[in-house]
Amino acid sequence: MGLEVKEIVKRYGEKTVVDHLSFSMDKPGVYALLGTNGAGKTTSIRIMLGMLASDGGSVTFNGEDLTTTKVNVGYLAEERGLYPKVKLMDQMLYFASLKKVPKKEALKRIKYWTERLKLTEYFYPEPVGKKKPKPFKAEQLSKGNQQKVQLMATLISDPELIVLDEPLSGLDPVNTDLFRDIIREEASKDKYIIMSSHQMATIEEFCSDLTILNKGKTVLSGNLNEIKKSYGRVNLLLKADTDISSYIDELSLNVVEKTPGETKIRLENEGQAKVLLNRLVADDVPLVRFELTEPSLHEIFVEKVGDVNEEV
Repeated sequence: MGLEVKEIVKRYGEKTVVDHLSFSMDKPGVYALLGTNGAGKTTSIRIMLGMLASDGGSVTFNGEDLTTTKVNVGYLAEERGLYPKVKLMDQMLYFASLKKVPKKEALKRIKYWTERLKLTEYFYPEPVGKKKPKPFKAEQLSKGNQQKVQLMATLISDPELIVLDEPLSGLDPVNTDLFRDIIREEASKDKYIIMSSHQMATIEEFCSDLTILNKGKTVLSGNLNEIKKSYGRVNLLLKADTDISSYIDELSLNVVEKTPGETKIRLENEGQAKVLLNRLVADDVPLVRFELTEPSLHEIFVEKVGDVNEEV
């Protein structure tokens, strides 16, 4: 039965910030909840997890109301928050206890995750000379390492439903790859994962289904591959050893990007590409690349909600 979000609504006075949002996950995997800042993503997540009361609708998991007392949930919030002056080990044991993880098992899992996330030196500091090592506190860690600690807290209970709100925000490339690997590993364990991110390439990598919100309303929802197919192969990537701008101008094709080595054209239909190719071949123009592709998720997102500064 999986997860079902049905017609949830949230209003603040006269403003509706979540307007009858519905989607479902009938099997484990990664589902994307997308939108610009202020679109209602985080509010929707908080309603789903019982952190906010809704003004309508329902959220169920395996046929029962979704509550964190019934379902083992791991939540990595967009607003990161550790106790800055509390020892890391004490915090992690506390978070584990909230999830009813026995201390012996919690220590075992902490050991695993510190190694997996390359945090061993902070949880198990080595003595310096004869001095007893001082335990690290959260405030002593970099933002990236604090984020890794919070991911550990999210996964310490081995949750069946994982919610990741902007999990890669602010990470360097090395830690971004590490987080990606862990998300991939969790997905392979038949977990239900909901992910919100501005990084469209990451969403394409992990998510087969998605919902895009704009000002609280659903503007697109469904299977990503099917959505792309519905657009058709409307992007043409073109590279030739000679100048072909006259051919492009003659057919009044829409050039969306041009670099010294390559031209990207947005087509109205695939027929335009065939006409262009026939003319280039007839004139023996030496082609290096002539590739038709579906639009990227970034392009679809921009079309539906407007421009967005994608994080890198």
